[in-house]
Amino acid sequence: MRKPRDYDAELQALNDKAKQLRTRKQTQLGELVIATGADALGTEILAGVLLAAISNDDPSRKEAWRKRGAALFQGATNARRSAGKDTGATQAIDPGAQPAAGTAGTA
Repeated sequence: MRKPRDYDAELQALNDKAKQLRTRKQTQLGELVIATGADALGTEILAGVLLAAISNDDPSRKEAWRKRGAALFQGATNARRSAGKDTGATQAIDPGAQPAAGTAGTA
């Protein structure tokens, strides 16, 4: 005779695992912000940059961002240095920005 399944225990185990994964993801995202130096930005600025990146549909820009990110994870020392320089990243993130907004990289 088969042993009956304890659905409540299985559901609780799945919920615990999901919570653990969410916590790990949140920690890793925080570490990523710190590793890139983005923790020096204001919360509103960082949120704005991320929202602009999400709404960008240009595949070539996304590929350029992916390559810069991959270089960071591969330990390229110049990836972090160049992250703070104005290399057209403002235009790449928000092509509709006003010309005066380009001075954000010098602050």
